[in-house]
Amino acid sequence: MENEVRQSDVRVDKQPRLPLLTRLSRGATIYAIQILGAPALWYRDWFYPPKTPPTLVKTYPCRPSLPISIFFPQSYDSNESQPPLPTLFSIHGGGFCLGRPSDDDEWNARFANMHNTLVIALNYRKAPYHPFPTAPHDLEALLLAAFDDESLPIDKSRIAVGGFSAGGSLTLSVCQLPSIREKVKPSAAIPVYAIVDKSIPGEIKVKTRYYKPGLGPGMRTDPTDYLASFSPVFLWSYINPGVSMKEPLLSSYFAPRDALPPHIFFVAAELDQLAHETWCMANKLAGRPEPLFTDKVGQEKLAPEKGQLILDDERFAFEHVDEGGKSSVRWLLVPDQLHGFDRLPANWHGKESLEDAKLKEVAYQKIVGEWLRESVWK
Repeated sequence: MENEVRQSDVRVDKQPRLPLLTRLSRGATIYAIQILGAPALWYRDWFYPPKTPPTLVKTYPCRPSLPISIFFPQSYDSNESQPPLPTLFSIHGGGFCLGRPSDDDEWNARFANMHNTLVIALNYRKAPYHPFPTAPHDLEALLLAAFDDESLPIDKSRIAVGGFSAGGSLTLSVCQLPSIREKVKPSAAIPVYAIVDKSIPGEIKVKTRYYKPGLGPGMRTDPTDYLASFSPVFLWSYINPGVSMKEPLLSSYFAPRDALPPHIFFVAAELDQLAHETWCMANKLAGRPEPLFTDKVGQEKLAPEKGQLILDDERFAFEHVDEGGKSSVRWLLVPDQLHGFDRLPANWHGKESLEDAKLKEVAYQKIVGEWLRESVWK
């Protein structure tokens, strides 16, 4: 009980209305990022097209301005009669304000080929033009449209939804919607370095992780979390004043267990201010003691081997299985890496950090896919 009191005392109940000058500053910041970023994205698309483009891009009448990307495994031959494919719906990140499905092309293509899975990258409109709850309902409409699309070889008994950062948060949001729960019935959710509790103030979050100056060149050694400056702007853009920060569609930490998919695999990054809240949610759903905010996630020392995950330490990996395998919770903390480590620009990393990130990205993709195949979809 004391634990619950201390944890709840610091949480924010509703999104506050900020002073005028603060609102103007944050509005100018996010609009500048969106407007100035558009030419950079055009330049990248034109001169550096993706090495792993989707098999096809589709739009649906329900959301004609939101194209989705579809990745078939290379082993799939559409000219021959083949059984339907297990399907992962993926949701890109970007703080609810930025990002496109193409941001995840490399990840989606690799996962499709690695696990012989159909991957469908969804899309949604961005804040601040389109604040909460626009994004979950955009995703709902597109997921239902793709699910009903008879031209796609979706195995409707083997469906998972996964996403990255804001997309991880939206993964757990869209899976709670009645239409998705009752019709699509995803068997698994895979939130990757997600924000799952928006009621925790940023000044608390930055104290829940370790900082490791001994990791060498790159942002991993910074004494501050880079999300600390971005998150307030993104959340102000996405959540209108007066909205409950404990609304389960915003903060899935507060969602009842039966509103979420039966199987959930949480992936987090150790050097990320969002990792602790995900650790708390994983422990809560698994019926384990929930960490205090003073219990920092991960470890102070460096990981013993570059490019390796830590699977024999419950701070970094555990699995809880209920009801004879009908539901489960899996936790995986990627050591010595930042939020978005497998999406960050190379110059944010440094050579050694980038090599480490690439190895760990492939490693966790392998584990997630095997978990789906061998435990969830068996």
